[in-house]
Amino acid sequence: MECTHCKSEMVKGCNVNVEGVMYGIKISKKWKGLFNKVSAKPNAAVCSNCGYVAFYVDDYKQFRE
Repeated sequence: MECTHCKSEMVKGCNVNVEGVMYGIKISKKWKGLFNKVSAKPNAAVCSNCGYVAFYVDDYKQFRE
């Protein structure tokens, strides 16, 4: 993954946690219907050159409508 700010290579696979809470965060989307909900735990990529942080999910295709 390339940094959008300085074009350096980013370090992928970093964990995301909210400080003081063990659960972290989750990205979710509710579609129409009763059981049509998708969710994913985000990962982070960090640029070791400028410090920019980007969040991403591995299984992003499940969020398509």
